[in-house]
Amino acid sequence: MERRNFLKTSLKTLGAGTAGVVAAPFVNTASAQETITWNMVTSWPKNFPALGTGANDLAERIERMSGGRMRVRVHGAGEMVPALEVFDAVSAGTAEMGHSASYYWRGKVAAAQFFTAVPFGMTTTETNAWLYYGGGQALWDELYAEHNLKPFAVGNTGTQMAGWFKKEINSLDDMQGLKLRLPGLAGEAMSGIGVTTMTIPGSEIFTSMETGVLDAADWVGPYNDLAFGLHQVADYYYTSAWNEPSAILEGTVNLEAWNALPDDLKAVVTEAARASNLAMISEFAFRNAEALRSLVDEHGVKLRSFPDDVMAALHESSKQVIQRQVESDEASKRIHDAYRDFQQKVSPFTDVGEFAYLKARERLV
Repeated sequence: MERRNFLKTSLKTLGAGTAGVVAAPFVNTASAQETITWNMVTSWPKNFPALGTGANDLAERIERMSGGRMRVRVHGAGEMVPALEVFDAVSAGTAEMGHSASYYWRGKVAAAQFFTAVPFGMTTTETNAWLYYGGGQALWDELYAEHNLKPFAVGNTGTQMAGWFKKEINSLDDMQGLKLRLPGLAGEAMSGIGVTTMTIPGSEIFTSMETGVLDAADWVGPYNDLAFGLHQVADYYYTSAWNEPSAILEGTVNLEAWNALPDDLKAVVTEAARASNLAMISEFAFRNAEALRSLVDEHGVKLRSFPDDVMAALHESSKQVIQRQVESDEASKRIHDAYRDFQQKVSPFTDVGEFAYLKARERLV
């Protein structure tokens, strides 16, 4: 199948200026000083679209912006460590850098989930505003320092889809007993309405759907889902993006390796991460649009939205899940309070700005 051929290849693969102006050449300053070489472990198949290639992009930016003084070798999931052991590997210094998503570590650091996605939470633009201007990055730094890590936002998928389902969902009753791949706070909320949820690496979703281990699965969005061939194992694609209205991809650096860098190279890594974040957001906006058209027009995928009773139940369950977490974990309370307060501050402008425009565009264009 298409998806199997892609995975087989991806897992084996190692991965003009204005007239009159002379473009500045690449200057390799590493020859005069020691080159710092890091290993980056990831949770993605090598070269997997947007996620795996996003890790490559970050590594290339670091090398280019450092003038060759830093080099980062990217390892796909399973090459150095399994997909869901990135956090521990970077924390321990097995690798200097990681590329993953923080909600995979909820069993180790419950509050980490707030730095990937929050059900019914902020949009991508709002989330970046919180990280860069609203104090979110400082909270993230404080949380991860306890685990010998320095975190960065190195990408964002934007609004994700609600997932692939083998059967159509017409009411809350249809959700009962379904086996669904969905990580993070959203997975816990789904469990609260009668769904059996699990977290498995993306590379295992297709086979799990095909063999009946799963009845439904969330992955990312049209671009990545098409690459995995998920349209071959489920007919219904749900668009109710309650679960991950924004989904941060995290870059982690071993704190000892970070502290050993001179200030200028720390600035290089910081700005490379910011640039990769913007690049991934832009790429997903473009490629998801293309892939959605292909899924619907060429593959006959049926787009659906969850019924109102399902959405209402998920909203209530999400509130309960978050409330239980903040009551049992001080760090979660501190971070969620800051997240909630910023969302309340920024959402009125989103409502009268972008949301109002989108509603007008839907009516008139």
